[in-house]
Amino acid sequence: MPHLITGGARSGKSRQAEELARKHGGPVCYLATAEVRDAEFARRVERHRAQRPKHWNVAEAGRGLAAAMAAHDAPGGLILIDCLGMWLMRFFGEKGFDEAEYAVERDALLAALGRARGEILLVSNEVGWGVVAGDAETRRFVDELGRLNQLVAARCQRVTLVACGLPLPLKGGEA
Repeated sequence: MPHLITGGARSGKSRQAEELARKHGGPVCYLATAEVRDAEFARRVERHRAQRPKHWNVAEAGRGLAAAMAAHDAPGGLILIDCLGMWLMRFFGEKGFDEAEYAVERDALLAALGRARGEILLVSNEVGWGVVAGDAETRRFVDELGRLNQLVAARCQRVTLVACGLPLPLKGGEA
């Protein structure tokens, strides 16, 4: 059963997802989606690694998130994907937005959610609640992530918004 957990920066969304994963009775696979591009971000990633239970399986998803899900999906298992915003960033680079590859990978992800045999927790950012960005690439990112969140939420049985560390159920009952 897919469950989308979304919220703003430092809202507690990753912590909420990790708490749910800790309560899960079966094996957990943490699918990391971020590409480390600088030293400050590397330190953030290391802090996240240090707080996760050592017995969790951890895998890097790269652009092929659906393939990584399929490789680690198992009945009774749980996959925690953190996060869709960092995954989307992988399609933005020096040459701009790789729209064609992203469309293929996005559609594969959406299809994979319907085939999941275990539990899936997807973490994503809500980024469209502020001012309109001053540059075209950032506006494109915000637009694409907003669309992705809507598509994923439509396929999830549960959707939770986390604000100020508090889980607020939007779809499917308690957070």
